Amino acid sequence: MSSTSRRKFLQKSGSFSIAAVLSAVTQPGWSRNLQSVLRNAEGISPEDLASEEDFWYYIQQSFTVSPAIINLNNGGVSPAPKTVQNAMKRYYDLSNEAPSYYMWHILDQGREPLRRNLAGLAGCDAEEIAIQRNASEALETIIFGIQLKAGDEVVACPYDYPNMVNAYKQREKRDGVKIKWIKLDLPLEDEEQIVRQYVNAFTPKTKVVHLTHILNRTGQIIPVKKIADEAHKRNIEVVVDGAHSLAHLDYKIPDLDADYYGASLHKWLYAPIGTGLLYIRREKIKSVYPLFATGSDPLGDNIRKFENLGTRPFFIEQAIGQAIEFHDMIGSQRKEKRLFYLKNYWLEKVKDLPGIRIYTSLKPQFACGIAAIGFEGKDPAKMSAFLFDKYRIHVTLAEVENVHGIRITPNVYTTTKELDVLVEGLRALAKQ
Repeated sequence: MSSTSRRKFLQKSGSFSIAAVLSAVTQPGWSRNLQSVLRNAEGISPEDLASEEDFWYYIQQSFTVSPAIINLNNGGVSPAPKTVQNAMKRYYDLSNEAPSYYMWHILDQGREPLRRNLAGLAGCDAEEIAIQRNASEALETIIFGIQLKAGDEVVACPYDYPNMVNAYKQREKRDGVKIKWIKLDLPLEDEEQIVRQYVNAFTPKTKVVHLTHILNRTGQIIPVKKIADEAHKRNIEVVVDGAHSLAHLDYKIPDLDADYYGASLHKWLYAPIGTGLLYIRREKIKSVYPLFATGSDPLGDNIRKFENLGTRPFFIEQAIGQAIEFHDMIGSQRKEKRLFYLKNYWLEKVKDLPGIRIYTSLKPQFACGIAAIGFEGKDPAKMSAFLFDKYRIHVTLAEVENVHGIRITPNVYTTTKELDVLVEGLRALAKQ
């Protein structure tokens, strides 16, 4: 952050405490302070704000994360901010006053407004969005719902999420569909090389290409739009896994030119655990079978046919709205820049350690907040255990193909002081 921008921010921030005291006492202090600091950040670029710890400290206060653990596995599932937690609890209490009445006659009436809000987040038509429980449900709805026959080919990658890989393998076994797996030597910093890897696998029999926008184990960004353009020239349909890119990168779903798209909302949007969305280009809806049978025409053109789940936790679903509000409050560009800054903050400090293997790019067009590293001769499971036992740092394993290490994913509530502890731990690990 430039010295001028920082001085401007700190001068403004120093004035909010008196205003907070005079604010309505019914509003929590953390919320009043957050509102003030957001106003003070106006006019400061997302790039400059990314390194302003005073600003992000107040974002951190919106969460209830444990101070006893440094959680650096936000890629699996992220904690929700207080406003989302409170909404979900409130809706749950309401549901239990008279479940069949309040769930179906009150809370369920919020689904259409929520659909419109999700469409606003995604940048698409509300009639192209179905509310799901996670990315796996959304993407497997697509994988099992697309009409493919024996001999049809699907192009995918072993680095795609395991549930998707196994779903395609099931279609291969059940229906005789052929899967062509492409190889990627990560990290990659040449978009055209990545595009060629996919395009070279296309044949006249290719019907679908499956693209993971951000690979979950290493954070590699795949140039989805460029591959989609090549696929559509050949009448190949494009399925995009946006589980790790939605509300992480600053984009809208139509920017990717996907025909089908699925994402979890409990990762980077900070919605309640067990929420997701499905996007299908409007003209494609009628040709996809729903995963759960519907009383209407399974090949109808209403996106709601993909929501025929039966009794569901309405209180979880409806709290998605507060998560969208929280995301909009921070701002998509600010969030992306902060996540990239945090990843590079710790990675720059350890990249020259002896024996380290880095599986993630430090360049913004190829990775954002997720990174994976390993050490020559060190078992990833033991690395993870060492960090937790000695430093109370929670990470997860990243082991697939040529990647053998641990995945580290900070989030907007993560502080650089916590990442300094990570750096200390990795330096100690390198000396073992």
